[in-house]
Amino acid sequence: MPNIQEVTHPLVQHHLVRLRDKSTPPAEFRALINRLATVLAYEVTSDLELRPQDVTTPICKTTGHVLNQRIGIVPILRAGLGMVDPVLHLIPNAEVWHLGLYRDEETALPVEYYSKIPSTFPLDVGLILDPMLATGGSALAALKALQDRGVKRMKLASIIASQDGIDNVNKEFPDTQIYVCAIDPELNSAKFIVPGLGDAGDRIFNT
Repeated sequence: MPNIQEVTHPLVQHHLVRLRDKSTPPAEFRALINRLATVLAYEVTSDLELRPQDVTTPICKTTGHVLNQRIGIVPILRAGLGMVDPVLHLIPNAEVWHLGLYRDEETALPVEYYSKIPSTFPLDVGLILDPMLATGGSALAALKALQDRGVKRMKLASIIASQDGIDNVNKEFPDTQIYVCAIDPELNSAKFIVPGLGDAGDRIFNT
């Protein structure tokens, strides 16, 4: 699957161990999410479009390159909020849209409870953020929301994904680029990723 990129950098592998550890306290867990999201953001943005721009240095005039696309960050509430700041540090002028989804514990299907996604002037690139890609239900709902609003190019960044989640997203949105730090083999009966790290939102926000 050419649109799936698993980032296997040694620093990613190192930080994943503490992220998975059930004894890791919330403050450290948030810091680890931040570090891993920074590495993911570097990879996700590697093919963004540039345009030339003249600049005058203390020595002379020269020409550099700047981003040439309207980029929107779409965290899936609430866990996706933990990945926003690292991306904004790299792309300070990016727009931040919000999509609130929770998983129905009976059906494991996503339920939308909040949406702040403009329906006019679609983005050039929409970057969906969610630490966990489990069944893929929330990601599919987010991708459909962006597609309905005319976003042509969509990317998805998750810290840990299940193979099932990747397969489900790739089946429905094969052109979406997916970036993850780890691909875990399966889901348990409660649709949690195995081995995973538990509930990312609960661990980020200490609830």
